Amino acid sequence: MWEILIPVVVIGGGIMIYNGLVKMRVQVDGAWADIDVQLKRRHDLIPNIVETVKGYAGHERETLEAVVNARSAAMGAQGPAAQAQAENMLTGALKSLFALSEAYPDLKAAGNFKDLQGTLAELETGIQQARRYYNAVVRDYNTKIGQVPSNLIAKAFNFTTREFFEIEEGEGEVPTVSFD
Repeated sequence: MWEILIPVVVIGGGIMIYNGLVKMRVQVDGAWADIDVQLKRRHDLIPNIVETVKGYAGHERETLEAVVNARSAAMGAQGPAAQAQAENMLTGALKSLFALSEAYPDLKAAGNFKDLQGTLAELETGIQQARRYYNAVVRDYNTKIGQVPSNLIAKAFNFTTREFFEIEEGEGEVPTVSFD
């Protein structure tokens, strides 16, 4: 009796661990997809911001080009680490762009510019929330892969750890621009 029961319990336990790892891997992939959606929305908004600024401060070509180039780099980045680095560059370029509004009162007062900045603020909040969720799921997944006995199943079926999506401290925040 024990000769049959022990292998059944071991095999059943292995199946449960494998299924748990698959579920966690799917959660990680889904969480990354949520970040990707938020970043694409951000990237889609940037041409509108650039065009609005161009209408008021078109001769600030260097700043506008920096934003466009940073957006292109962010759109082409692959993987959490590269994506985070590209998004940090884009955030810096956007800060410079929004700082221009201080020098151009007409831009500062433009309703379209205010609306675009508000939309960007909402997107930044969504990105931050999605990033936190993704990193929490990755932490749990990576921990499970490293724990005994799930590490044996993970190694046997090529489950690999995932990268965190880390934004530099102080980055990822919407630039503060006063419209007083």
